Amino acid sequence: MPDSPLPILFTSESVTEGHPDKLCDAVADAILDDVLGHDPAARAAVEVATTTGLVLVLGELTTTHYVDVQDVVRRTVREIGYNDSRLGFDWATCGTLTAIKEQSPDIARGVDHALEGRNGQDDDELGAGDQGMMFGYASDESDELMPMPIMLAHRVARRLAEVRKDGTLPFLRPDGKSQVTVEYDADHRVTRVHTVLVSTQHDPDVDMTDLARAIREHVVESAIPASLLDDETRHLVNPTGRFVIGGPMGDSGLSGRKIIVDTYGGMARHGGGSFSGKDPTKVDRSGAYMARYVAKNVVAAGLARRCEIQLAYAIGVARPLAINIETFGTGAVADARLADIVDRTFDLRPGAIIRDLELRQPIYRQTAAYGHFGRTDLDLPWERTNRIDELRAAAGA
Repeated sequence: MPDSPLPILFTSESVTEGHPDKLCDAVADAILDDVLGHDPAARAAVEVATTTGLVLVLGELTTTHYVDVQDVVRRTVREIGYNDSRLGFDWATCGTLTAIKEQSPDIARGVDHALEGRNGQDDDELGAGDQGMMFGYASDESDELMPMPIMLAHRVARRLAEVRKDGTLPFLRPDGKSQVTVEYDADHRVTRVHTVLVSTQHDPDVDMTDLARAIREHVVESAIPASLLDDETRHLVNPTGRFVIGGPMGDSGLSGRKIIVDTYGGMARHGGGSFSGKDPTKVDRSGAYMARYVAKNVVAAGLARRCEIQLAYAIGVARPLAINIETFGTGAVADARLADIVDRTFDLRPGAIIRDLELRQPIYRQTAAYGHFGRTDLDLPWERTNRIDELRAAAGA
């Protein structure tokens, strides 16, 4: 008899909001929201770093609004859960340093007036805030049209925070990670969960056996559908043993360092640009949101089971330099034709993206942990599937 095909394994990770990198993302986006709530036309490129007892905020900010940076930092750290000096980091006592300047006038000139406008085509057109390439992805393997490994990893990480905050597992502390390995068949259909890994910060007097049992019962089995777990699923909880020292005391943190957690868990390619702290003229953020919006609508329209789109921009130029689509052999039409359909259906200029996705709003702090995509708990404009009919009509479907 011929050998049965071997399963395909794919792994993605997530981190909790108390992870030092995610704390930095939350502070950066909280500052951005504070600014956009008062000055929607503001420009921001805010970076944040943290270590034991310190949060450093730096970057560029051009706005008519005064930002009380120290207040935003302390409020964000408190919301995450660092509210006791015994955790090694405390919102009330941590130091805050600020080093912010205005956006470079050379950059501002290209954003305010795109190359197309300087050539007499459109005086009001915004140019892209930077060069680069952005990727968007969607797949029919989950209800959210996202890769299953990253969705399950996010659910586990979010559940860790929930049971800590609601008192179900009061011995947990804010820092933590999850990792989920999913098994696929040869047709890229999810069959089961192969391995679940949880590493969570905890109080020093917790028994490791009790911790493992509680995490499996209250976190893993609550976050992952029972249909995907079986007797062969491997469960790992804090495989190094104790995890008492965490957060900024255990490791330094930096905004923009969890870009794969923020997007597709490694299932799709990534252009390298981060999101948090950047206003929507930065195509690293708005272009990636638009690419997800396009890919999700393509899959929702039935034009592909899996869709990855790449957009490429030049600083100061409105129209993308190139559009590439890959459907991994699942497309209802040829990939090149689908790219042409997308180009004719969606306006991919930064100004149009900001308008169509309503991006000049203070909506970003809520995306700083547990992913920017596939968020059914949030009403995010780039997650809407309101262009299905146009795509089907353009494809002749």
